[in-house]
Amino acid sequence: MNLPEKFGENVFNDTVQKEMLPKEVYKALRATIEAGKQLDVSIAGAVAAAMKDWAVSKGATHYTHWFQPLTGLTAEKHDSFIEPDGDKVIMRLTGNSLIVGEPDASSFPSGGSRATYMARGYTAWDPTSPAFVKDGTLYIPTIFVSYTGETLDKKGPLLRSMNAIDRQAKRVLKLFGIECKKVATTVGPEQEYFLIDEEEYLKRKDLQLTGRTLFGAPVSRGQELEDQYFGVLKPRVAAFMRDLDEELWSYGIPSKTKHNEVAPAQHEMAPIFSTTNIAVDNNMLTMEIMKKVAQKHGLVCLLHEKPFRGINGSGKHNNWSMSTDTGLNLLNPGVNPETNTLFKLMLAAVIKAVDDYQGPLRASVASAANDHRLGANEAPPAIISIYLGDQLGALVESIIKGEKYTASSDNKCGIGVPESPIFPKDATDRNRTSPFAFTGNKFEFRMLGSQANVSDANICLNTIVASTLELFADELEGAASIEQAANDLIARELKAHERIIFNLDGYGPEWEPEAARRGLLNNKNTADAVPVFYEKKNIDVFVEQGVYTEAEAIARADIRLENYTKIINIEALTMLEMAKRDVIPAVSDFIGDLCQNVASKQAVCGEIPFNAEKKLISSLSKLNDEASAAVDKLEADLAAIDKEQFRAASQSMAHIIIPDMEELRKYVDEMETLTSSDYWPYPNYFDLLYSVK
Repeated sequence: MNLPEKFGENVFNDTVQKEMLPKEVYKALRATIEAGKQLDVSIAGAVAAAMKDWAVSKGATHYTHWFQPLTGLTAEKHDSFIEPDGDKVIMRLTGNSLIVGEPDASSFPSGGSRATYMARGYTAWDPTSPAFVKDGTLYIPTIFVSYTGETLDKKGPLLRSMNAIDRQAKRVLKLFGIECKKVATTVGPEQEYFLIDEEEYLKRKDLQLTGRTLFGAPVSRGQELEDQYFGVLKPRVAAFMRDLDEELWSYGIPSKTKHNEVAPAQHEMAPIFSTTNIAVDNNMLTMEIMKKVAQKHGLVCLLHEKPFRGINGSGKHNNWSMSTDTGLNLLNPGVNPETNTLFKLMLAAVIKAVDDYQGPLRASVASAANDHRLGANEAPPAIISIYLGDQLGALVESIIKGEKYTASSDNKCGIGVPESPIFPKDATDRNRTSPFAFTGNKFEFRMLGSQANVSDANICLNTIVASTLELFADELEGAASIEQAANDLIARELKAHERIIFNLDGYGPEWEPEAARRGLLNNKNTADAVPVFYEKKNIDVFVEQGVYTEAEAIARADIRLENYTKIINIEALTMLEMAKRDVIPAVSDFIGDLCQNVASKQAVCGEIPFNAEKKLISSLSKLNDEASAAVDKLEADLAAIDKEQFRAASQSMAHIIIPDMEELRKYVDEMETLTSSDYWPYPNYFDLLYSVK
């Protein structure tokens, strides 16, 4: 394989555009993509014709407006290129068809902003994200809006948030004499996932219906030996990863790193960073391709945040930064960060934004699935804090205290033998327990779940930082001395927001009480985390930056709580079905056969006590009765909830139904350890985690 030639071969990228578009059309399109200029609709016809010709040459017969509705997934409706021409057909894509489509808007979540009986919606071309050909179809990235103008997707607000940070960051840069056409945020979303055998997957209705195992006793060997992380790839896994890389590369997705993760059957893929809008589209496509490639290998790719209890779940670390079109990274501290006033100002802006809006930032990653992961010893806690590391931590501390900063001279590393080279050491270590860690020239937001659309977190992050930069620019514009005014502002804001900085162990038992003392939020589940979106301050920040209207902001919070309620309801119903139809009858059959064996033995052998069998019968009978009672309680509690009133229902799901489910699972998982595997109705954790060789 010639990788440079294969990379991006299915993408209508800059190289293809330059080759196929008239020169003036190409220049106009690139001005929109690179400098954010208003799209010149007069060029749409020429772009559409070239796009169609290119797609047809790649075997495409259809096109689709590819969008990201508020389901968190992607959506597509396919139309063929054919148009009647007498008694024949021709292949055509018009400029109007490129620019706008009309899917039904009534069947997608709208949070009440769109009446069900009013169906019209529009998809509008996003020229900043390149089109691509997949499965014989030209995919055109688009935004999705209602007839009355409300955004019904995640891409529209993401583009607005990027525009907000571009606008406010350029104001700040201008104060420092720096001119640029565009400031863009960049993201590199790492992707964790599990691979299991498809045959075993198809025997578990909980995996098929909910994405996770609702029952399952711990496997005798999990991740405690710490030998799976970066371990040798199993042949089937290696073959999958090789095919996955080739597929991703063909779509211009810069898949860079692949390895085994901590848990058995868990793996990771990490791309090179891209502009946020493109990174989001790439990640949505990556998750889809992962599932398809897995099927080719007789595998199933699990993207749920916690498919298996007792071992690590999966996240998606969001490496976020800000850069100009001239290549200046605004979060690069440089060689002497103590004298880099612009960097310190940007750092202070991020720190202030994260502290002021920790609630919405936490809520942006909240989901029923991610609740199982956040706060366990595998992911950051549910408390937002910032890790700066030794160098920046010392610099910030010196600014707060008004002391002179002395840079560390310990910047070399080696192992003390002549054969090993001395190499430069990073200015900061990596804190895997921090939800928001500075890692050299970017922040790693580690709280995102593995199946999440990363738009949500980046919309929030872009917006709150843009808002803070606006406040900074308002204060600094007109200052007699920018350096002095900026340094005064930096010192004031770092002192005011020192509480959000935590450079120690976020998993330690002392952190929760310390965070409470500092006044930091600790919303451990979605039902408690999301309501902060309804607070006026948190709505206003999105409205003032032009990212959401008030109605759109409230709608998104409503949709998140409604989705949470529906997911927990589905999980509870699935658990009830499995317990009533499969587990309890299977255990009863095993108990019955044990009793029959004891009776038969007693008939032959007389009064031998058979204590082992009787003890097992007694234990299982008691557990089965307790499981049956737990089923009755879960069923009754679930029936008592008005699921249409999702704000109240989400609270009931979090604080009544989930504890009920935990109680039922406790009995079922214990019964699994006592019941013969010949009777147990589902593959166990060993079968699921160790069947792929």
